[in-house]
Amino acid sequence: MGPASSDIDTMYKMVKAGVNVFRINFSHSSHADAEELINNVRSLNKEHDLNIAILADLQGPKLRIGEVEEGAVLKRGDILTFSDKEVPGTSIQVYMNYDRFAKDVQEGERILLDDGKLVLEITETNLTDTVKAKVIQGGPLKSRKGVNLPNTKISLPCLTEKDLEDLKVALKHEVEWIGLSFVRSSEDVKELRRIIKDQNAPSRIISKIEKPEAVVEIDGIIEATDAIMVARGDLGVEVPMQEVPLIQKMIVNKCHKMARPVVIATQMMESMIENLTPTRAEVNDVANSVLDGADAVMLSGETSVGKHPVQVIKAMSKIVSHVEESGQVQTKGENPPRYRNERFITDSICYNASKVADQVGASAILTMTFSGYTGFKIASHRPKTNIIVFTANRSILNMLSLIWGVRGYYYDKMVSTDSTFADIKHIVKEKGLVNEGDMVIKIASMPIFESGMTNMLKISQIE
Repeated sequence: MGPASSDIDTMYKMVKAGVNVFRINFSHSSHADAEELINNVRSLNKEHDLNIAILADLQGPKLRIGEVEEGAVLKRGDILTFSDKEVPGTSIQVYMNYDRFAKDVQEGERILLDDGKLVLEITETNLTDTVKAKVIQGGPLKSRKGVNLPNTKISLPCLTEKDLEDLKVALKHEVEWIGLSFVRSSEDVKELRRIIKDQNAPSRIISKIEKPEAVVEIDGIIEATDAIMVARGDLGVEVPMQEVPLIQKMIVNKCHKMARPVVIATQMMESMIENLTPTRAEVNDVANSVLDGADAVMLSGETSVGKHPVQVIKAMSKIVSHVEESGQVQTKGENPPRYRNERFITDSICYNASKVADQVGASAILTMTFSGYTGFKIASHRPKTNIIVFTANRSILNMLSLIWGVRGYYYDKMVSTDSTFADIKHIVKEKGLVNEGDMVIKIASMPIFESGMTNMLKISQIE
């Protein structure tokens, strides 16, 4: 979301075009702006009976230079001085917003500015407040541009003071998803988890993978988080660009195995910030992300500041729908539960429900959920059918909007398993989700009113 898409009429058009989740970028949103967007989403959900989720994306320890005079240009061989004092920015010196910069960096390490358009190599640090660097690749030096340090281990915490203030707003409004930027290890995720738990908020965590350290620690991060975002903008600057496509595929495969939703983000339809149609390369990129098995594809600049926020969603939706309808989206290899942990029975039911649904050509898998777990688990197996989830928790309904193949509906009558499923079959038929004669797979916990582990699978026909 951004200036191009923040009014409620445009937001509704975006939803009709295919949006399931609205992202609020706290790097560029004031608390007042964020609260207005949150209220708009909640109003749309209420007025139009929708389940749109909100992702509050924290800025994280994003390094930036300060204001720079117009027309400043760096030439190869120039020396640029970085200072932690707010000096006026020129082609000779700039302010760096990170006060431990001089302590963390070492001679020979690289500095990348403006998404890697400018490349410098550190020649000197006084270890207190000044760093000098030689320009390797020059170009225009612009205000407030981001800084990447691919070789440096920075000592900034994952959650900055700004993030903690922004988090208070997000948790107060019980947004469904929190985006954690520049994750380096599972400990970063656990720290955010502790804060959410202390606030007794229902929010789930999306860990954004954009640092080389995160790629190394990926197994622990996936296990600790609720979802993953492959944030290819910063990742493509921090690691060699040719490695990003294979890293993306590796992360998607690992997320499937661990039943974590995965979002592919950044520069997906970048040319549509200006143009009415995407490039063929962008169409291929979106299609390949869907074929890899992503749960969601994300737009950022295209909808926040672009000229065509609704048209870009329509274009992306066309690509997603066409690829999904081809039946070629599938997980890489089978992933049956192997270990008898506390979720083993539920995991086995979900795995077999997806396999049986494909085997009998079922029109839908119907499930009740109290935590959303069965929705995540069934979706991770990518069955060739709708996953229709019923729950009495509206927050979970919204949260499930991020998950592949899942449609959620509110239902709060818990009499018995048989009467509940008789009700549910009637609802899905009324809504036109299934037709007379269709096969459906039903999974639930018995007895249903105890809200226990899923332990029942039944095949039935719509009458």
